[in-house]
Amino acid sequence: MDAIDVIVTKRDGRELSREQIDWVIDAYTGGVVADEQMSSLAMAILLNGMNRREIAEWTQAMIRSGARMDWSALPGRTTDKHSTGGVGDKITLPLAPLVAACGGYVPQLSGRGLGHTGGTLDKLESIPGWRALLSNDEMLDVLNKAGAVICAAGDGLAPADKKLYALRDVTGTVESIPLIASSIMSKKIAEGTGALVLDVKVGSGAFMKTVERARELATTMVELGTDAGVNTVALLTAMDRPLGRAVGNALEVTESVEVLAGGGPEDVVELTVRLAREMLQAAGVSGKDPEEALKDGSAMDAWRRMITAQGGDPDALLPKAAETMEITAPSSGVLTRLDAYGVGLAAWRLGAGRERKEDPVSFGAGIMLHAKPGDMVRQGQPLMTLHADETSRFERALAALEGSYTIGESGDRDLLPLVIDRITA
Repeated sequence: MDAIDVIVTKRDGRELSREQIDWVIDAYTGGVVADEQMSSLAMAILLNGMNRREIAEWTQAMIRSGARMDWSALPGRTTDKHSTGGVGDKITLPLAPLVAACGGYVPQLSGRGLGHTGGTLDKLESIPGWRALLSNDEMLDVLNKAGAVICAAGDGLAPADKKLYALRDVTGTVESIPLIASSIMSKKIAEGTGALVLDVKVGSGAFMKTVERARELATTMVELGTDAGVNTVALLTAMDRPLGRAVGNALEVTESVEVLAGGGPEDVVELTVRLAREMLQAAGVSGKDPEEALKDGSAMDAWRRMITAQGGDPDALLPKAAETMEITAPSSGVLTRLDAYGVGLAAWRLGAGRERKEDPVSFGAGIMLHAKPGDMVRQGQPLMTLHADETSRFERALAALEGSYTIGESGDRDLLPLVIDRITA
């Protein structure tokens, strides 16, 4: 095989054979194919696309570049959820223990935040003592104790994807749907779960800005999961406004615990319950209904077992930012728009997110929203409270929020429905 032949094949709009795909992924992982050659191939894929067979074989080649996890020792069925990321998207935190409380086993490998979208591991690391890095044996132990584990993926899981992901980030090829879908699904399939529910976000605060692009990505990922023997379903969900009222690490943990205690914002509860039901149905688990598990305390019990099993203290006080600033309504009326991207960017500038993977985050930084789109507000009423460790961060956060909310006379006619569509094979 020769890298140039593979590049030229896709450059000219032709299909890559399985042999070409297997060879180029293996050779790139092993350092035989240079970064500049893989960059050229990635751009050719972005411009000319891939068909279903090519994407499936590309995904399988990335899976074979590393280990594949096995949960057959567990006494029940495994099910997992993946979100494409958004602002205030803390759903994994209450969802994993909720599904565990209803009879499913949830081996949830999660990531850290980058830019305006938050990371599940950053949120959980605001809990004193909690550990993200677990061995496979430790993961199995937590699953047996709590029914759910949320942790970082090890380096042995789809290493080809890790290398290619970093390359796409600096070569303008991130937006390729075949490469996005194979990146996500290679890790999720290698994770070894029996069923998978995808939460594909749509709107300004999401990677996919339009319903059409989100549906294309969701359909591609559902096909990949199905072709790999994983029962896969996707929901398209709204990210034109923040999810819940808390944006930021410790703030989102607090809100997640409120949901597990039977309270919390209506949209977070609704989406958590909907995704839990989808996960249980996909895995063929017919246990307790998720709404009941939130009411009777069993979901909270599973949360406490999971956090404790990973070294955390579920009763510990969470970090708080040293400084706060209140933003009030400039006029009376209806909050008709609250842009997710603007809020996410402001939270990032307050210290809740990172620009580079190695940057630290402030666990206490973020934004608490006191009004959501559709709410009536009065002039001078608090709209949101900014939290930061240094007052110097407020100015840039305020700049990000400029123009990100509108107070008018009409209601929420232009808002996307919380659940837009459901995609199955």
